[in-house]
Amino acid sequence: MANLKYVTPEKISLKNNSELNEKWVQERLAESPSILGLGDLIFKDKERIQPRAGRLDLLLQDAESNHRYEVEIQLGQTDESHIIRTIEYWDIEKKRYPQYDHTAVIVAEDITSRFLNVISLFNGFIPLIAIQMNAIKVDDNVSLICTTVLNEMSFGLVEEDEESREVTDRNYWEQRGAKETVGMADSVLEIIKKFAPDLELKYNKFYIGLAKNEQPNNFAIFRPQKNGLRIEVRLPRSEDVEKNLEKIGLDVMDYDQRWSRYRIRLTKEDIKKHADFISEFLLTAYNATT
Repeated sequence: MANLKYVTPEKISLKNNSELNEKWVQERLAESPSILGLGDLIFKDKERIQPRAGRLDLLLQDAESNHRYEVEIQLGQTDESHIIRTIEYWDIEKKRYPQYDHTAVIVAEDITSRFLNVISLFNGFIPLIAIQMNAIKVDDNVSLICTTVLNEMSFGLVEEDEESREVTDRNYWEQRGAKETVGMADSVLEIIKKFAPDLELKYNKFYIGLAKNEQPNNFAIFRPQKNGLRIEVRLPRSEDVEKNLEKIGLDVMDYDQRWSRYRIRLTKEDIKKHADFISEFLLTAYNATT
């Protein structure tokens, strides 16, 4: 620490910079969506064509849920056309993919107090986030610093559509989660193979599914994490099922009403100790889909 020296950073105007233009900003945010400070997001698309309405700068999705963010970037000071365009793209995406939760995100170098007051009028009716973005230069390096100046107000997961079924591979999930937790998905697959021997794991961008001859049968999906395996099992909500889960002592996160799935966090010990119960539980879900 004693060798560290304080350096005064230089603020760069992106609007007036020929190299660090909007396309450059898009590339940086697509590479590292975490820059925005909105959590663990996955890049979905950029310059996304909107029917009769131009192109959406960025589409991002939460890694752990079916929450999408429609992001519009404005270099310099935000203006009326920026907010109209942001809300329009948010509305189009929401209508095209109603199975997701959607939030409009405005990113600009300068969000004035007057304009912030205007934006805040929409918040509560339209899920809207405003982020002020600054480019900072230190020596020959440049960084983007994002600050949320208006957060989404609270109101009150999609593996099945074609948009989300982007095929990845095992290595992708070993990087996102861990080799050990991907191996736990293998262990659960061995349990499944006792009653459905033709099923294999299918590695998608947002989850690991099940498939037979490349045809999905996602009565259960897996999301390996760093310290465990999250499994989501499609079953109608039942008091008896919940009592059994509670009796066994598995870590039940919640019930996803939208997709009729029990979300359970498993450890390696859970899979060994409760293999018979997990098998019966999964078989019930499997039979319900066939």
